[in-house]
Amino acid sequence: MTTKYDVKRELKKCYSPKNTDWELVDIPELHFLAIDGHGDPNTSAAYRCAVEALYAVAYTVKFATKGEVPPLKWTA
Repeated sequence: MTTKYDVKRELKKCYSPKNTDWELVDIPELHFLAIDGHGDPNTSAAYRCAVEALYAVAYTVKFATKGEVPPLKWTA
């Protein structure tokens, strides 16, 4: 039986840093899906369609590999 991969547990320093002081953290090389765009994500129809497509691909990969899909991250 394989154990479920928990990206938040494996990379705890990246997802749950201590809020006491600045710290440099080495982020390992990761594979990811990304959508690039601009505009207000709350009102843009293109953004909504892009996120729907991203989830469709991500969950297809998740179930095909029986893996874990990390949480959606929005960056500016």
